[in-house]
Amino acid sequence: MTAGNEQSLMSHLLELRQRLLYAVVAVLAVFLVLLPFANPLYAWLAVPLKETLPPGSQLVAIEVASTFFVPMKLAFFASLFIAAPYILFQIWAFVAPALYEREKNLARPLLFAASLLFYLGCAFTYFALLPVMFAYLNSTAPEGVAMMTDIGKYLDFVLVLLLAGGVSFEVPIAVLVAALLGWVKVEQLVEWRGYVIVAIFIIAAIITPPDGLSQIMLALPMWALYEVGIVAARLLLKAKARNAPASPAE
Repeated sequence: MTAGNEQSLMSHLLELRQRLLYAVVAVLAVFLVLLPFANPLYAWLAVPLKETLPPGSQLVAIEVASTFFVPMKLAFFASLFIAAPYILFQIWAFVAPALYEREKNLARPLLFAASLLFYLGCAFTYFALLPVMFAYLNSTAPEGVAMMTDIGKYLDFVLVLLLAGGVSFEVPIAVLVAALLGWVKVEQLVEWRGYVIVAIFIIAAIITPPDGLSQIMLALPMWALYEVGIVAARLLLKAKARNAPASPAE
């Protein structure tokens, strides 16, 4: 490796370190802002469960220090959630110089759409899916058994569901990227629709409890987003084909 290559590699590593430092500082700054509101934040997160609990039931803290550490843990993950766009911006700022202008023009809206869909998936999970799931789970408690969920277990359960809901809403981005990169053709996506629908319902059944309503509530948006991805891929590929003759001159 020549001295020029070593210097270039070192400059890239220094820039990567700087970008990571910016991201860490952003997360810590948001965390410090949220920390005084950790308990109200947890109370807000617990609303979907508390509204479905029978009279006399409540959340409990089994471990001695969980009343302190669990809200702090929630504040940390909330800071990651809030700072995610800035973290993505730092990743983009590091990668963008290596991309062609046409690739940049395609990647920018995809990153924005992916972030927006993830947040929409989390919002859908919290406001629509969780109340239905908890209502069903509470209804299955045997007679004489009071449901008193540990606050730590509840947080872990909800965080996993929010992550799963956010990732589930990334279906059109996955479809679009696969089509634009030439991994699959739009015709194949249409042909595979039946298999994809079955796979979506299986994934929804794994994520949700064994009641049909919550499974359908998660599967239908994923199916709709799959169809949106097909339409978007078809439109973008047509636009790409129209601009193909001009590409050698770029």
